[in-house]
Amino acid sequence: MKVHILDDWFETLRDLPCFAKLSGHDVTVWTDHELDHERLAARVKDAEALVLFRERTTIGADLLDRLPNLKLISQRSVYPHVDVPACTANNVLLSSNMHSDTPSYAAAEMTLALILASYRQIPQQAASIRAGDWQMGVGRTLRGRTLGLYGYGRIAQAVAGYARAIGMNVQWWASDEGRARSMADGQTIANSRADFFATSDVVSLHVRLKPATHGIITANDLAGMNPRSLLVNTSRSGLIETGALEAEIAKNRIHAAVDVFDIEPLRDTSNVLLTHPNVLPTPHIGYVTEDEFDLQFSDIFDQINAYAKGTPIHMINPQVWS
Repeated sequence: MKVHILDDWFETLRDLPCFAKLSGHDVTVWTDHELDHERLAARVKDAEALVLFRERTTIGADLLDRLPNLKLISQRSVYPHVDVPACTANNVLLSSNMHSDTPSYAAAEMTLALILASYRQIPQQAASIRAGDWQMGVGRTLRGRTLGLYGYGRIAQAVAGYARAIGMNVQWWASDEGRARSMADGQTIANSRADFFATSDVVSLHVRLKPATHGIITANDLAGMNPRSLLVNTSRSGLIETGALEAEIAKNRIHAAVDVFDIEPLRDTSNVLLTHPNVLPTPHIGYVTEDEFDLQFSDIFDQINAYAKGTPIHMINPQVWS
């Protein structure tokens, strides 16, 4: 098959063990990000299979209508960036392994790293010594503090294990169903939503972005956090009410460590989330490790090979195949 891989910004995939799975295909790897769908369609007009790097490119009808040769879109995990009805209308199969039993340990580790780096001022201290100075301030200890995890999923549960290992207390808030599962597992649930935000020294978000969760973290939630408390988001920017975090940060009251943004790649260096000293920003690298990529793209390439053999797997819109 003619396979086009989008948005491999650092041309990482060719060096991974799993790339050998594509040896029987004609593969093109695109290492930049093309926003314009007309230009993107011209690039990949011959593609029979598109490989997506998570949610870096939105796939809608305006693109799919321009790709008459496309048969398969292969990716991993959730797909809010893919217009599934448009795929079906264009006779394009979407395959995506939902990896129901496999948390992203890379994202969980990144969450812990952001918490540690924020509390111990690691980026600022490193910048200070590189500039020829010495210590620039005094950090804070995490042991004995309370981590509030919003969302009772696999990544949050991995983060909870890491937090307990360094002596943090852990409490939870989630949907009704998530709180019920958490309670059944003997976890500590905050007395109320307001109490969760008010009593957590660190609040970390671990919820999938979908219409029901868009803007689920409100300006009132952030306003209810204690001064100097830390909000961590390695999940999705859209979980927070538009503009609410920026407005709260501008008050110089709380801190934030964010790996996700409304616009990605974010290149606006005047954005308060990049300029304010209370914010530790990283460029959506929560899942970006060699190990995680090899795990994810091994599944993606398996989906391509299965389709080529006439036995597609992980079908999201199976009516296209049938």
